[in-house]
Amino acid sequence: MNEDLVILMTEDDEGHATLMRRNLKRSGFNNPIVHFNNGEKLLNYLFGSTNGPEWDSGTPFVILLDIRMPKINGFDVLRRIKEHAKLRAIPVIIISTSDNPVMMEQCHELGCLNYIVKPVDYNQFTSTIRQLGLFLRSIQVPRINWDGNQDLTGPSIQSPSPSPSSSSSSSSSPDAIRSSSFSPSSL
Repeated sequence: MNEDLVILMTEDDEGHATLMRRNLKRSGFNNPIVHFNNGEKLLNYLFGSTNGPEWDSGTPFVILLDIRMPKINGFDVLRRIKEHAKLRAIPVIIISTSDNPVMMEQCHELGCLNYIVKPVDYNQFTSTIRQLGLFLRSIQVPRINWDGNQDLTGPSIQSPSPSPSSSSSSSSSPDAIRSSSFSPSSL
């Protein structure tokens, strides 16, 4: 098992997020899980324009991504990740309540590793997440390494239609991202 693998879970339904964390652990998957409740927060984390925990170069990630989320939906998040020269290597697993074949096809065309439909039945849902945990325990994931010239910053990720009360996030410097203090043990 890849013991330093970090799961970036983007799920706006707190109940689903709790069930996913609990059942991943029950499957024996005890790696860190960083939860984001919308796509904007995940993108800000990955692109370094947040004041939250930062991550070290070389950290292997898998993203568990919901499609229907506030601020920035899963399609747009997946598109941004897969368009980035370095971040595109991060495996993204879609976990959605939608079984719409068109949505599934779009996600695969954008580059998702897999698309999992969240079962409505509680027992099936927990079983599906435990199976996902077994899968995550067995995979090898590329590490994202930043060279000295890689610039992750840029404008803060903004939702398509920001509310009047929202303000621009400040961007972290590229050096702060590459030499960050994030470590799985700090979670």
